[in-house]
Amino acid sequence: MFKTSIIADGKGQMARLGSELASRGLLCSIDTDGKKTAQNASALDLDLVFIAIDGKPNSLEMVDLALGIKRESHLPVIALLSKEALHKVDSSVVDDFVVEPWDADEIALRAKRILGKTENTPGREKIECGDLTIDLAKYEVYVNNRPIELTFKEYELLRFLASNKGRVFTREALLNEVWGYDYYGGDRTVDVHIRRLRSKIEDSNHIFIETVRNIGYKFKEPA
Repeated sequence: MFKTSIIADGKGQMARLGSELASRGLLCSIDTDGKKTAQNASALDLDLVFIAIDGKPNSLEMVDLALGIKRESHLPVIALLSKEALHKVDSSVVDDFVVEPWDADEIALRAKRILGKTENTPGREKIECGDLTIDLAKYEVYVNNRPIELTFKEYELLRFLASNKGRVFTREALLNEVWGYDYYGGDRTVDVHIRRLRSKIEDSNHIFIETVRNIGYKFKEPA
């Protein structure tokens, strides 16, 4: 049973959805303002967070909340969107989204797909490449022992590439592996995330990700 939190303005509809998700292996608590989840994500031992975003004036606040949770706890976030809010959420802010009317089977499937990708490989706690360390147990990244703040998708992209050192991946392959086959965005999303990753983990003395011209990207093998 996975532990999740649903952040939403009201409990009514979400209570019913939470009950339906619980029968599908997702234990849900309801947070009506997001503060409890944002401030205590680690203590709550959550695996994933759902955020309901509608077309009301507080939509931007909910988007900021999603960003904060991902930045601080590195938890995956799925947005439960109204049709009015569909174009208000950037794909880099959340890991997936479902548009109402929400179907519990679809939500559970999307959540478990994301959670399946974030489960640690048994017996393998860290990936190390020179001065770069990825702590798989804590979802933390360090360069020269300096902690690096990454979004969940940046972390997942780095983890995937570093787990396959020297192997070249096309943008389409990375979209499928990190974002999923049902992702609707273009392959420019990969370029944007690679650029952000490089700005955070690389400098003149540290080059980890290489561009393979006309193909895609690979993680540099240790010398």
